[in-house]
Amino acid sequence: MEPYGGSSSVGDVYGSPVIVRCLLDESTQQVTTPGGENVTSSSSYIAWPDHQPPLNSRVTLPDGRKTKVIKVGRINAVGLPVPNNTQVFLQ
Repeated sequence: MEPYGGSSSVGDVYGSPVIVRCLLDESTQQVTTPGGENVTSSSSYIAWPDHQPPLNSRVTLPDGRKTKVIKVGRINAVGLPVPNNTQVFLQ
């Protein structure tokens, strides 16, 4: 994952790549972006709760395909025998 840093006169700017340990789900689903737009997500992943990538961050999947973060959500598992986590939806 390369965190999105904004736009410049030559295009998008990304931070240094980091490896994210996660559970990858490559099922397609409809999600609503923070801006209220309904879009199709080609995949998502679940990571530790402190993982909060900026929207538009670039993600390289195990098969080499590059995609971008379109939505980030926190999952709180209060009272359940599972950890809290973050779910990241990808373009």
